Amino acid sequence: MAQCPPAPDHTIAIAGLISQARAADTEMQGREFGAQMWVLWAKAPNEQAQAILNRGMSKRRAFDMLGAIADFDVLVGYCPDYAEGYNQRAFANFLQGKFEPAVVDLVKAIELSPNHVAARAGLALTYMELGQLDAAREELLRALDLNPWLSERHLLSKGGRLAPKGEDI
Repeated sequence: MAQCPPAPDHTIAIAGLISQARAADTEMQGREFGAQMWVLWAKAPNEQAQAILNRGMSKRRAFDMLGAIADFDVLVGYCPDYAEGYNQRAFANFLQGKFEPAVVDLVKAIELSPNHVAARAGLALTYMELGQLDAAREELLRALDLNPWLSERHLLSKGGRLAPKGEDI
């Protein structure tokens, strides 16, 4: 396998979409900007990496988590600087209840792509499942600072699992 080229740099485009999401007047608008972010995150460094990513995501959608993780392992090995490989492997692990390896991959994805809203929201959900509610709340607030229209925002509402202390009952 040839060496993976550098991951596409979408920093400026993502920053623009974050600004648009923050300024959106409606949830529908905010979610559209989030969907546009996904298009960028899912753009792999080359055709080979794209094929591996797509295959892994298809397997995950078909609930073949072992196959998906195997593909994401290959992707991460081939393109260690591509955040979405880690994010997708984390999601497959999360779906299996393997929260500790999901945290490791989500932290790496965020290290590589600090404004990866979905990885931040995923990390919040993973911390929540681990019972680390303060860390989950903090990470969700970071994600919502980037896109206030995430569906996970309701977890911070009164009665939500991540409501601020004193407002959680």
